Amino acid sequence: MTTFDEREHAFEAKLAHDEELKFKARARRDKWLGLWAAGKLGKTGAAAEDFASRLVAIEIEKDSTSQILKTIRADFDRAGITISDLEIRKQMDALLVAAVEEIMKGATREKAHRGEA
Repeated sequence: MTTFDEREHAFEAKLAHDEELKFKARARRDKWLGLWAAGKLGKTGAAAEDFASRLVAIEIEKDSTSQILKTIRADFDRAGITISDLEIRKQMDALLVAAVEEIMKGATREKAHRGEA
């Protein structure tokens, strides 16, 4: 294998890893966002989990953050909850940052456990 082939392989592996990280982070964010929104809607327990799972499914099926916002907006409007789209987006952004941090901490712990750190 040439140096170029090795670099290409490393680049492809990093790209695949980055895409997996993005997917996991968005799914985690969507679950947390769903639980947050469910709480605002007065949902608890299984109803809150179902609501959160529905948002995760929307992201997986449509790969659309805007669809998640529309879903929450519609549910909030039906329930008479006056939280702005900007506030929902801020919550989405904050939860995505937290999800990435949590995933990265987990990856660091896994590497340390395997003796790679």
